[in-house]
Amino acid sequence: MTDKNIPKTYDPQKVEDSLYKQWESSGLFEPDIKSKGKPFSIAMPPPNATGTLHLGHAVMLALEDIMTRYARMNGRPTLWLPGTDHAAIATENKVEKDLLEKSKKTKQQLGREKFLKEVEKFVAQSQDTIKKQVRKMGASCDWSRERYTLDAGLSRCVQEVFVKMYNDGLIYRGHRIVNWCTRCQSTLADDEVEYKEQYGKFYYLKYGPVTIGTARPETKVLDKVIIVHPDDKRYKKYVGKTLDVPWIDGTVKATFVADKATDMNMGSGAMTITPAHSFVDFELAQKYGFEIKQIIGPDGKLTKNGGKFAGLDVREARDAIIAELKKKGLVEKIDENYVHNLSVCYRCDTPVEPLVAEQWFVNVDKPARTWKGKKRSLKKIAIDVVKSGDIKILPDRFTKTYFQWMANLHDWCVSRQIWFGHRIPVWYCKESSKFKVQSSKKHYIVSVNQPKVCPDCGCKNFEQDPDTLDTWFSSALWTFSTLLDAPKPNDTLDSWIKRNKQPGKDLQLFHPTSVMETGYDILFFWVARMILMTTYVLGEVPFKTVYLHGLVRDKEGRKMSKSLGNGIDPLDMISDYGADATRLSLVLGTTPGNDTRLYEEKIAGYRNFVNKIWNIARFILTRSESTNEHPNNPNKNSGHSDAIRVIRVATLADQWIQSRLQNLISDVTNHFEKYEFSSAGEKIYDFLWHELADWYVEISKCTDAPLGRLSLAPEILLEAIKLLHPFTPFITEEIFQRLKASGLIKSDDEFLASAAWPKASSVQTPHWGVSRKISESARKNIEQDFSALQELITTIRDLRAQHNLPYSEKLDAAITTAKYKKLFQSQERVIEQLTKVRIQVLPSKPVNQEEYILGHKADFDIYLKLSRQTMAGQEKRLAKERANLENYVKSLESKLANKNFLKNAPKEVVEKEKLKLKEAQASLSRHSDQDDR
Repeated sequence: MTDKNIPKTYDPQKVEDSLYKQWESSGLFEPDIKSKGKPFSIAMPPPNATGTLHLGHAVMLALEDIMTRYARMNGRPTLWLPGTDHAAIATENKVEKDLLEKSKKTKQQLGREKFLKEVEKFVAQSQDTIKKQVRKMGASCDWSRERYTLDAGLSRCVQEVFVKMYNDGLIYRGHRIVNWCTRCQSTLADDEVEYKEQYGKFYYLKYGPVTIGTARPETKVLDKVIIVHPDDKRYKKYVGKTLDVPWIDGTVKATFVADKATDMNMGSGAMTITPAHSFVDFELAQKYGFEIKQIIGPDGKLTKNGGKFAGLDVREARDAIIAELKKKGLVEKIDENYVHNLSVCYRCDTPVEPLVAEQWFVNVDKPARTWKGKKRSLKKIAIDVVKSGDIKILPDRFTKTYFQWMANLHDWCVSRQIWFGHRIPVWYCKESSKFKVQSSKKHYIVSVNQPKVCPDCGCKNFEQDPDTLDTWFSSALWTFSTLLDAPKPNDTLDSWIKRNKQPGKDLQLFHPTSVMETGYDILFFWVARMILMTTYVLGEVPFKTVYLHGLVRDKEGRKMSKSLGNGIDPLDMISDYGADATRLSLVLGTTPGNDTRLYEEKIAGYRNFVNKIWNIARFILTRSESTNEHPNNPNKNSGHSDAIRVIRVATLADQWIQSRLQNLISDVTNHFEKYEFSSAGEKIYDFLWHELADWYVEISKCTDAPLGRLSLAPEILLEAIKLLHPFTPFITEEIFQRLKASGLIKSDDEFLASAAWPKASSVQTPHWGVSRKISESARKNIEQDFSALQELITTIRDLRAQHNLPYSEKLDAAITTAKYKKLFQSQERVIEQLTKVRIQVLPSKPVNQEEYILGHKADFDIYLKLSRQTMAGQEKRLAKERANLENYVKSLESKLANKNFLKNAPKEVVEKEKLKLKEAQASLSRHSDQDDR
């Protein structure tokens, strides 16, 4: 029986948690391996194990859940694998800060082992919080396969990959320039360096025959090379020569070198290089074999190479060196308001120092493996997979950016001087003769497990490298490492992978993954690294498609930040408006790669849409009779899932809504296949609100019989909420369960989430026991006829509104039309119900025309009959409005004829007044048309 006690307002708090538990406990989120469709998989970008979800995570979760639910409903074995990232530097800094605040101890005072136990406790608590929040978003991920970048399996994979790359000559220990945080005392990845725009000084210094520009004179103490462009005629006589140049700490011998690295149109066209403190200069020094000497040390102070400035910190040294240069007359000028981007550590805001350090690096240019018949480097393989179309990037404009970044990719520093993370699998022999003689070149063994015996000296005394790996190294393996089974003790990386490529194994079924959805801001730092590492390890791409979402900004388009106080917590929005409304606000109106604006009013607007869906369903549920209650129902107990219930006679509205539904199914499916989720959602929105609710359901009220006897509303609603389900899983599931319990629909599905995705088909006209297919031409005629009916009803409503005719007063109207005579006659009851106007279709206009107001359209005219008293009132009102408009137009014309006004008023004010006059004249013209009628 139908439920007559459905709440008037949808309350997400009473629905969401309960439904999610039912989904999860049923095993719904686990892939149905028996499904015959093509497997679909997403590896969830793992949130950092440091706190709570932010809006970027919320966008990611909404979009990936939409993709996942769509794939699952299409009968594909579907895996959305969740997990968290240990986020080494961020997590260590967080725990270190908490430790200092609570116990006044540093991590060094606590010791490595005890400190890491504190980190583990923090991570466990944080992961629990994050998982609860992911569930709050409605994410249908497979929690039974959840992974963590530091779990035993992934840690083993990281170690095995490191060892394999080392043995292949792709990982080496060497001195190269890196980003260095003097406070964290660690190298930083490129994305861990932030840039802050600030005013500073820019110095123009005389260096022999040239002028050089720099914001950092403290790094210039040992500059001995001048770079000029090969085509620069000004310096051709100097190229290849050495000159004595008076400089900071005495005279130096400077050599001129021609290289295209400099821009001859910028400044003097010449520059000196500081190889130990600039990435560009380091490459030049390596290219020409120049000496590389460290000026600034890891502590942020000048080294002994700084001469008499040794021991000074950067700021002190800068002032002292400029003072020295001024004494020597070598300062040409100083720009006091120079705007530059200061590079700082993203965690502690300390200025980052580029400096040369001995670290572990991945060689991206050395031939790595055979790819498409040729031995290629990691970089070349990564370029090829995108260029060849093996990986598609959405939106396409980021493909060019990807190529630019990859072309300039240098060897990747993977070591970090922190305690939390994957310990580098390198072991140093404490007693080796090499270790004792050359401590700077320690004898080491690269191995997953601690060696039993040193092959050099036979001792058993080892210490592991104290450094940890860059977090990106482990997350670069994310798509495939998460799909491996538990490793066996004697596994090598190759044997482990080979076993997992057996039929039926997760790696074989779900890799390459179908899509990687993430923010465009980490295309290079994470997505590119996954491509580099996966193609090397597996010989296949990590994913087929990269979908990049934009950043979420506030109402004014500003980036959300704590300092601006404009941030929005997605969990607060879910609490206030529900997960469905929050998800819609993050997806609708957005396109891949473009930033979107989010504000509370927008979320509230989608909450109204969610309530609208609820109201539609509530009306259908409370006004309908179940399928089983139909007398002589030929479909009773037929067992046909989702069968369209037959009705007595298919009305125009029935045929129209079926046609519109089929169009919707086709369009939405097409948008999904093209990753056009906003377009798909917007079309479903319009159908439910503006077609099903505003027209079909309203027309269904035109009978006193129960709605179920004369309406297809339950079945149409069912198909529509299937389409909407990926966007708003909770309310659609709740409606489905109520429809099924009421008997208004037939379905063998336990959940809407596991129901089959609707398929577009030919429209059928249902009668008792008979379904007749409608041809495309007939279908076109149905839509044209219903459009004409809509136009008639809308025009009558507009006439009532224009003339302030209350709906409490039922009116009469004559309709003249040649094209739609039979149509309008057949729909008289519908028109009367929706307009409160009784119509009569006439061959020509009525005789007593003075008692009518006219609504004119291309294919029909409406003569809305009024009483003489009402007509007189209308004429009086219109006359008054016309007089007011005439006076308003005269005042505006007078104002714009005033030369003083035109001369003294701002241009925008004058233009505004002209626009007012134009609009007022148009209104007056419309009044004149009404008078003529």
